[in-house]
Amino acid sequence: MRIPCPLVLVMMALVPATSFSGEKPKDPNTVVIENFSFSPQILVIPAGTKVTWINRDDVPHTVVSVDKLFKSSPLDTDDVFSFTFAAPGTNAYFCSIHAHMTGTIVVVGPAAH
Repeated sequence: MRIPCPLVLVMMALVPATSFSGEKPKDPNTVVIENFSFSPQILVIPAGTKVTWINRDDVPHTVVSVDKLFKSSPLDTDDVFSFTFAAPGTNAYFCSIHAHMTGTIVVVGPAAH
């Protein structure tokens, strides 16, 4: 059976949007840098957790803490940067190359020993 083109387009519009640009991170403590944004933009973690950022864009980005707690070197495509958050608190960060890119790591629970 042949489906008319307009019907195919309507059916495709009803399919939920899916990103084919990259796979979802397997580690819930991974922040993906893609389309000039950090995803998730806010991540809540227990104290003592290591967070890893991975750059999926085709341009370099950095990960820099507003409070100067951590700072990555420029990350090229598929480069990673990790930092372990020992103490509770709210940690705002940004890309020093593209300052409109911001994110937050919220650390909860007692400080890791």
